[in-house]
Amino acid sequence: MAMRGALGRIALALAVAAAACSGGDGGGGERTGTEGGDDTTSTQAAELPAGYEGYTSDIYGDDANWMCKPTLADDVCSRDLDATSVAADGTTEVVAHEVADEPAIDCFYLYPTVSEDPNPNSDLVPAEAQEINTVYNQAARLTSTCRMFAPVYRQVTLSMIGGGGGADRETAGATSYGDAVDAFKHYIANESDGRGFVLIGHSQGAGLLARIIADEIDDEPLLRDRLVSAYILGSTVNVPDGEAVGGDFANVPLCEAPDQVGCVVSYATFRPSGPDGESFFGRANEVGPAACVNPADLAGGGPAALHPYFLADTQAGGLLGGTSQPFADPARSSEVTTPWVTYPDFLEAECVTAGDVTYLALTVNGDPADPRTDDIGGDLPGGWGLHIIDANIAMGDIESLVASQAEAYVG
Repeated sequence: MAMRGALGRIALALAVAAAACSGGDGGGGERTGTEGGDDTTSTQAAELPAGYEGYTSDIYGDDANWMCKPTLADDVCSRDLDATSVAADGTTEVVAHEVADEPAIDCFYLYPTVSEDPNPNSDLVPAEAQEINTVYNQAARLTSTCRMFAPVYRQVTLSMIGGGGGADRETAGATSYGDAVDAFKHYIANESDGRGFVLIGHSQGAGLLARIIADEIDDEPLLRDRLVSAYILGSTVNVPDGEAVGGDFANVPLCEAPDQVGCVVSYATFRPSGPDGESFFGRANEVGPAACVNPADLAGGGPAALHPYFLADTQAGGLLGGTSQPFADPARSSEVTTPWVTYPDFLEAECVTAGDVTYLALTVNGDPADPRTDDIGGDLPGGWGLHIIDANIAMGDIESLVASQAEAYVG
């Protein structure tokens, strides 16, 4: 797999961005919306919490600041999602992506640190090879079950490490979190119409969603009862040892069964040997160990086969997501004509604990005797493991799990 971007620089930026998003006062952030306005467009089929009724956002009332939203003419999540399945014997089969007809639930997605804008916070103009491609790479497949909502937000950028004006981390993080809350509140008040919702995010986006759960949802039944599930990927959720609830969230547990709703899936991916240095993600703290929920095996019974989806190597991979060479012989790449590729029985994973780090250990079942590629790339140096492809390695499993949770939620 050929990964795009400067991986060392990404690793450093991920550390700063995640710290900025997980720190601070744990609450406010900079809110850019207005409360109590008269121009909300929601039919408000469900009772809303205080601060949500009549809420409209000056930013997210404009469709230009969304990349995925059902009313968009150029919806990133409506792009081609067909995949080629490459079997161990080298045979291929096209797997058509099926978009849900009138889906019963929504998905709200926040992307990771991808912006190369020159300032500490990004602007609200998404770049094709950065924000746009990452949304397509990490979230669009969930249109098989959800109406997709993916806002643009002023995230903490890669350039904050490389001379972005020396801005204070908390200030940059507050701007990022303020946008995330503003977009979420606008969605709830004006778009959701009382529907159940899934939250999904990676790295910086995951950290922001974890704060939204803690600040806005965990102690609010009017929202908690509508939470179908949350996917906090490439980040850390800490729970007391041996428990499924408590710690970071008092009322939102870890997922333990495919038909469980209102729960969280969280993990950070490494090779089986674990971090090659100090790991930022997956570390225990005073609350307890980091959560690791394998989306292919919620019960954690041992290694489980994953169902990955990678962008084919003929497509631009972007900073986070990369590309995949399906065959050991590059000359066979022309056999893949879809934008996506998947490998049956190629990856497996299980949750393991080594010292104070709990992580999803990924095993690649490469075989030099068969025509497929023998390995995947995406490793980041300095203890970050396979952070770049946290979502890709189990995208099919996440897609299936969201579908089963949606069915259980709707009843």
